[in-house]
Amino acid sequence: MSSNIKIPKFCQYCGQAFVAQTTTTRYCSKTCNSRHYKQLKRDEKVRATLKEQINSVTNTNVQDLQSLQNLPIKSGNFINLRDKEFLSVQEAAILVGASRWTIQRMIQRDEIKTGKLGRRTIIPRTAIDNLFKS
Repeated sequence: MSSNIKIPKFCQYCGQAFVAQTTTTRYCSKTCNSRHYKQLKRDEKVRATLKEQINSVTNTNVQDLQSLQNLPIKSGNFINLRDKEFLSVQEAAILVGASRWTIQRMIQRDEIKTGKLGRRTIIPRTAIDNLFKS
């Protein structure tokens, strides 16, 4: 049975806008649905492991245990941009707080020195730091 209603929604996993045909649709595709399900299952395993570790530790302070329970769980790879020696154009834009196109224009005007690694443009961290020195 098909529906003629069209409901604009945002995917709960990737945040992309899509048009749903039912009121219960939560994801833009089956791929996002599967990825979100797997992420939830991974997070459950991490929480279960943390609970086991907390229960097994008996000689620690109660405050230490509570602070360990309140730690945010972040799945995926997270690398601090301030610690990286070489940045991509997108990473430099995030670090500076500008758009990717602004960084590209600065590269074209030779305000930022870059190197090429295949097709990728690599920006040394020192070039970003030198932007703000007078």
